[in-house]
Amino acid sequence: MAGERMFLWTIIVSAIAIGVIPFLGPAKKSWGALIFVLLNAILTSIPAVQSLSGQSYNLTFYGGVVFGDVLIRIDPLSAWFILIVNLTCINGALYGISYMKAYELQQKNSSLHWSVFVVLHTAMLWVCSLQHGLTFLIAWEIMTISSFLLVIFEHAKIKTLKAGINYLVQAHIGVVCLTIAFIWIAISEGSYDFNVMSNFFNKTSSIWVFILLFLGFGLKAGFIPLHTWLPHAHPAAPSHISGVMSGVMVKMGIYGIIRTITYLTTELVLIGEIILILSLLTSLYGILNAAIHRDFKRMLAFCTIENIGIIGMGIGMGLIGKGLGKPEIMIFGFSAALLHTLNHSLYKSLLFFASGTIYQLTHTRNMEHLGGLIKVIPVTAFLFLIGSLSVAGLPPFNGFVSKFLLYSSLIEGIRVESFQLNVIMIGCMVGLAMAGGISILTFTKSFGTIFLGSPRNHHKHSQQEVMSFSHIPFIVITFLIILIGIFPSFVLEPMQQIVNILGPEPTVSHPDFVMNPLLSKVGIASFILILLVGLVFFIRTKIAGSKPAIHSPTWGCGYGVPNYRMQYTGKSFSKSFSKLFSFITREQKKYTEIERHEIFPASRHYQSNYPEYFENTIIDKVLNQIFHFMNRFSFIHNGLVQRYILYGFLFMMLLLMATLFNRL
Repeated sequence: MAGERMFLWTIIVSAIAIGVIPFLGPAKKSWGALIFVLLNAILTSIPAVQSLSGQSYNLTFYGGVVFGDVLIRIDPLSAWFILIVNLTCINGALYGISYMKAYELQQKNSSLHWSVFVVLHTAMLWVCSLQHGLTFLIAWEIMTISSFLLVIFEHAKIKTLKAGINYLVQAHIGVVCLTIAFIWIAISEGSYDFNVMSNFFNKTSSIWVFILLFLGFGLKAGFIPLHTWLPHAHPAAPSHISGVMSGVMVKMGIYGIIRTITYLTTELVLIGEIILILSLLTSLYGILNAAIHRDFKRMLAFCTIENIGIIGMGIGMGLIGKGLGKPEIMIFGFSAALLHTLNHSLYKSLLFFASGTIYQLTHTRNMEHLGGLIKVIPVTAFLFLIGSLSVAGLPPFNGFVSKFLLYSSLIEGIRVESFQLNVIMIGCMVGLAMAGGISILTFTKSFGTIFLGSPRNHHKHSQQEVMSFSHIPFIVITFLIILIGIFPSFVLEPMQQIVNILGPEPTVSHPDFVMNPLLSKVGIASFILILLVGLVFFIRTKIAGSKPAIHSPTWGCGYGVPNYRMQYTGKSFSKSFSKLFSFITREQKKYTEIERHEIFPASRHYQSNYPEYFENTIIDKVLNQIFHFMNRFSFIHNGLVQRYILYGFLFMMLLLMATLFNRL
């Protein structure tokens, strides 16, 4: 029972944090939050690690007449997500110490921010462990409200406040879907315990309930077309919050989907195919938009959508393998989804932290205003490059391993004797390869525009960057990225425990026999690649070290006075690409064309942006129709107190009449 008591203590730790952090000094609030996050991480990581070693924890307590018996269960699936949440939140708190120094004078705002950060961490831990519908919804709601408050930290900015409210509204649409689904199941089975879902899905036509659950969880995760909150909320939030939200909070939607499918027993292949195709479209749509945007935090937000699609493809392949009774497909699919969940939390938090350093240095998120930053922040540039190579799925980094498992699952799927499945598998392989190629284009553009070339604007830089305390989370994340890339087998055993839960026991007795030889070969190849790169770098250093470095201007193609405006911009880099996919990546321009009669035209300003397709073509039009309909009733709000009193009187009379008729 020690593990369960540890988990219950997280509520007490969070309550103490809320009471203590506001009374700490300006510079100590962030350190206090870090201490409380570490305490909760320790309290929950111990039972999580033990659960992944084969010891599951179960605790039932009575929640009164409303809730009944409430079950806390820490099984391997919960433990996997708990450990990812703890790792990312610790790194987020560590990086936040340096990031939030600029806001120390905003004491009330900082107190709320760090208190809510601890609450968000705790809420996500409870989402992963509660196995009771109503209490799960409470934890989910606390997670939603706390993340909303963190997003609107700079609430004086109208754009930030609008992004936060947009997120809050859409998140509660998801809450409505989840609430209806859980109540539906409870009415049918007489319990809010998650275990009754198996009976429910077995004996009823449950497709609508599954759709509601997928909509609720998918909206949090960011599957299209439920993703439109994400490109607004991530850029608006402070960078350490963006890293936590992208790294783990959206993964709570993934956790909910995986938890739900553990109870499915029928139509697995059909549901798997739907999830697979939707996830592929999500991945392609996300990376297409990431490739064209010049706001680097918005670019990273769309890249999150791409990676959610990759995780969803793994889930879909796992379901297909489970439905067909093909253990290799199932093992590779579910393992790819689980490992990519971890991998994405690592490199995406690294990239968001690096983007925070860039923003605090330059006070802009527009990469068109940057350039040459590798000379000012070389450490951050190197770490951003590591994250870029990882997210692009290139060896020897961790992103390559999970994508390799997904490709392995798709290859196994091609061997199934089904024309329909073969077409889907080949299409998914082509789509996944396209997404990987576009990802390389995206981060080549981003890294080159931000860090290489000449500065496009003059910013007040301090002295050149040196290693400091703020780089600790970067180092931890980079170490894990390379470790998983070279030694992927060390995550095999915990994933085996989870796959045993997700699949039928007879077909998955030893998933390590399937994956271990393959992952070992991947690790060896990655290690050899690192040795080769190191050898080339060593030889180059030896040869170049004996010769003096010569610096000269770039050849200007015969033009004698080149300047910074003649170098490639982010837009020029991706212009041809955006035209190729203009049916999705539509560009809006603000520019006055030069007329033929203007011999000496005046100076002009050119401005362009890429509105989000689903938001611009569907959601905005639906909202406009709703607003138009609601405006028809604006006469009710006329500002006359007498009429408001009359409304109240009529309402009371209506209640009185209803009571009398009920008695009759």
